[in-house]
Amino acid sequence: MQIETNTSLRNYHTFSIEQSCDVLVEVTSVEDLQQVYQNPQWQALPKLMLGKGSNMLFTEPFKGVVMVNKLQGIEVTHSEHHWHLHVAGGEDWPSFVKWSVEQGYVGLENLALIPGCVGSAPIQNIGAYGLEIKDICEYVDVLNLDSFTVSRMSAEECQFGYRDSIFKHQLYGKVVIVAVGFKLSKVWQPRIEYGPLQSFDATTVTASQIFERVCQVRMEKLPDPQVTGNAGSFFKNPVISLQHYQALLTQFPTLVAYPTDGGMKVAAGWLIDQCGLKGFVQGGAQVHPNQALVLVNHQHATAQDVVLLADHVRRTVWQKYAIELEHEVRFMGAEHETNLIKLRGALS
Repeated sequence: MQIETNTSLRNYHTFSIEQSCDVLVEVTSVEDLQQVYQNPQWQALPKLMLGKGSNMLFTEPFKGVVMVNKLQGIEVTHSEHHWHLHVAGGEDWPSFVKWSVEQGYVGLENLALIPGCVGSAPIQNIGAYGLEIKDICEYVDVLNLDSFTVSRMSAEECQFGYRDSIFKHQLYGKVVIVAVGFKLSKVWQPRIEYGPLQSFDATTVTASQIFERVCQVRMEKLPDPQVTGNAGSFFKNPVISLQHYQALLTQFPTLVAYPTDGGMKVAAGWLIDQCGLKGFVQGGAQVHPNQALVLVNHQHATAQDVVLLADHVRRTVWQKYAIELEHEVRFMGAEHETNLIKLRGALS
C-alpha cells in the first residue's frame, strides 16, 4: 500500500486539471481498503475511491483520503450456456473488453474503449450501442463499510437505471465495489441496431468486427484524454415526455430522439450542437469543436472554467428547447460530491 500526503491529483483524473488531496493511497487488496477505513488517523476524514478518474471533476482540493483502485485479477468459469467472468474492480475497462473479445468471451464488444475501471462500470451502468452493464452483469461484490466484510449483490439488487444504480443513492458512501461478475452467453447474438453498427449483416458479422468498428468510431469522435484533458460525454441524454417531443418537432423537425421508458430520449450532443456551441470557450475550457457532448481542458483550464462552461451549455439548451441537461460527470468538492446547480449558485 503506497501512501502520499498533500499530493497532486492531476495525473489521477482525465481532465488533467491541477488539484490536490490531503492523502493519496494506492490500494491493491481488500485488506488495504479495510486498513484505510479503520486507520484511526484517517477515521474522521472523507474518503473517495477513485478508478481511472475518467468521469470525475475535482472542483477544489479534496480534504480527505483518495484511494486509487489497483485491485487486479480475472477468473473465468463456465456453465452449460454461459461464460462467467469474475473481474477485480481495479482492472482497466478498455483492456478488459479487448482481452475478453480476443479470448472468445464475446458479448462486451459494444462497450469497447469506454474509459474507466471495472469497479466504476456498475455505478454509472455504462452503456453504448444498445448494450448496458445491466444486460451482462451477474453480480457485484462490495466491501460493506459498517462491518468491513465483503458481500455479493445480484444484478437486480443493484437497481440499474439509465447511467444510474443503487450505488449512487441508497448505498452511496456505504460500500466500495471490489469485483464484478459478468455472465456472457455462449450463443452469441450481435447487437447492431444502433448508429454505425447498422451496416453490418447479422448473419456474418463477428464480435471482433463490432469491437474494431466501435473503437474506430470512438477514436474518430472523441478526443484522446492523454492529448486533450476531458471526461468523455459530459451530459446525459435527457428523457422528455412524448408531448414535449411532439411540440418540439413542430419547430425542430430534425430533432434526434429515440423511444424509451417514460418518453423520448433526446441526443444531448445534437441539442448542444444546434445551439451553436461547438468550439465555445470559457477561460481554458472548451466545448469540443467536433463533438459537442464533450467539454475539454483546452488550455490550462481551471475547475471553475469547466463549471462555468457547463452551466452556460445547460442554460443555453434550456432557453432554446426547455430541456434540462444533467451532467454525467461527477463533481467532487472539498469533502463530498456536489453538482452543477449548487456550484453555480455559489459562484453567483
